[in-house]
This record gives sequence, C-alpha cells and structure tokens, in this order.
Amino acid sequence: MNQAPRIETATITGPFQIEIHWSTGEVFTTDLKDLIGPPRKEDPFCALHDPAFFAQGHADDWGDGLNWPGGLDLGADRLYALGRKQTGLPTREDFIQWMERNNLSLTHAAEAIGMTRRMIAYYKNGSRPIPKTVWLACIGYEVLERHAA
Repeated sequence: MNQAPRIETATITGPFQIEIHWSTGEVFTTDLKDLIGPPRKEDPFCALHDPAFFAQGHADDWGDGLNWPGGLDLGADRLYALGRKQTGLPTREDFIQWMERNNLSLTHAAEAIGMTRRMIAYYKNGSRPIPKTVWLACIGYEVLERHAA
C-alpha cells in the first residue's frame, strides 16, 4: 500500500528553517515563517518565534510530523506540500485543482496526459510525488484545451 510521504529526518538549520528528508527521497529546506505567522499571544504557535524553543523541534517517531515541547506539532502532509511549493514543485492540491478546473475524472486525466489511472490516483491522494514532467504535461493539456475551444 502506498502511503503519504513521511519524515525520515528533520534538522533545524536556522530561524524558522528546517531541512527535512522525506521517505520519497526528496530533501527540502522548508521555511515555516509564513506558516507560523506573526507572533500573537493567544496563538500557541507564538512559542516558535523563540529561536531556542524552535530549535527543540524534531520529527516524531512515525514520521507523521514535527513536534515541540508542550504538544505543539505540525503535520507531515502540510510540511511536505509547503516544501514542494517553496521549491517550485507541484503539490497534491495543485493536481486536484488541475483535475477540477478541467472537469477530469481519474480515467480522463490519465488519458489526457498519457498515464495510467493508478498513477493519477497516486498523485491525487498524495502517495506519490508529482514529477515536474507530469506537471508540465498537465499545463500543456490546459493550454491545448484553451486553444481548441
């Protein structure tokens, strides 16, 4: 069974910066500043603005997220999508939006870009990373559809 990407290792590399090695073989240095947002006293994530506290972050035992003292955590799925987006790679959400914009089922999406239905399902459910070449095929499909209309 294919599952969502898991965190293998996570290393704090600076303020709001974490280098994450993923079960997919990808490595992203992810900046959490925008995700955490500005410090607000009522926000539990306010503590992450303290560099000493932030440095205590670590991957949980199952690779499902990052944990800090006091029960603060961020899920792996959100971190993976953020890492891909920050490096200019497509995310599961991008792929789902592409399918919805073009009114494509799994079968029709597979036919549109010349792949198997199974691979399209993997991309849609996030269990496989979307290669840049596949994303370029998606963009190309949209361009051709617009010109054909």
